[in-house]
Parts: sequence; C-alpha cells; structure tokens
Amino acid sequence: MSGTSYLLVDGENIDATLGMSVLGRRPEPEERPRWDRVLSFCDRLSDAEAGGQGDDTTALFFLNATSGHMPMGFVQALLAMDYRPVPLAGSGNQEEKVVDIGIQRTLDALAERVEAGESAQVLLGSHDGDYIPQVERLLDAGASVGVLGFREFVNARLASLESKGLRLHDLETDVDAFTVALPRVRIIPLADFDPLKFI
Repeated sequence: MSGTSYLLVDGENIDATLGMSVLGRRPEPEERPRWDRVLSFCDRLSDAEAGGQGDDTTALFFLNATSGHMPMGFVQALLAMDYRPVPLAGSGNQEEKVVDIGIQRTLDALAERVEAGESAQVLLGSHDGDYIPQVERLLDAGASVGVLGFREFVNARLASLESKGLRLHDLETDVDAFTVALPRVRIIPLADFDPLKFI
C-alpha cells in the first residue's frame, strides 16, 4: 500500500526501556539510539511499500515539556535530522501521561484519515500497551502499522496484534539504530544465530 509514512516516537518509553530493562542504568550517549538511522529505516520501509516511490517519512518526536523547559540541544539535533519535535505540557497532574495522550490523539487522527480512504504507513516507536486501541483501529482500517522497539519488551497484548498484521521491528537488529552492541539476552532464531558474536 502506498501513501504517507508517519513515525511517532515515544522517546520517554524508548529511553526508559533501554535504561531500566536493557542496561540496568542510565544510558551513556554512545548507547542511545541514532535517530537518523531510525528515520532512514522508516524511509526505506516507505519506499518498499510504495514500490520505490515512497514519500519521506513525517517524523514526530513527542516530548514531555510540562516542567516548562525543553532539552534545547536535543531539540535542535532532532530538527537537524528532519524530526518534528512535539513538546507537550500537561496540567501538572502527576498521573497525566502527557506523551501517551498526545500519541494516542495523533494515532486516532491518522485512523480517521485512513477510514476516510487515505492510505498510510504508521510506525510507532514504543513498547507501551497504552496504544493498543489506536493501533488496532488503524489495522482494522487497513493501515500498514509497525512498532519499533526491543522485541522482548514490547507489551505482550500489543505484540499479539501481529496476528492482525502488525509488524514488529527490533531497534537493534532490524533498524540498526545503535553503534554499540547492547547487552541483551533474548531468544535467537537458529537461522539468525551468528556464533562469531559469541566467541
């Protein structure tokens, strides 16, 4: 299916999963994803879907700016890589998931467009189960939907939507978003096993 390609990044979720679940500590700068590689991967997927005629991906990087401050160095870097930062401020309620709500609303808006007859490829950078209803709605409407993350940490109910056509793309092995090998322990399909990585 050709159409517009969208990347929605839940940066907080990716960073928290990398730090707490993969590394067990705060990531060093060289251990963080290379967001330009992520966007290049999405552009290649868009081209493949559209038979080489894909549009550039519209990349939205959601940030929690409730504190009233933004990491300006990071925002400038995102802009230089053709991401559009989306700094959202909540009401200050500790329970309010500002980034999640912003992404949910964006996914719903994209689903409305697809339901109205537009075609779209939607890629979500997150492991979070909070997006299941929106992802399911997009799939039901006929959108091509993928999730970018660490496969073993993607919410199980979200991952189960593979049966409805959801595609899971591993940030390290599929997207090649890192310049260093991460200390992950995960199931390796025998066909993908490279003993040279272990000896």
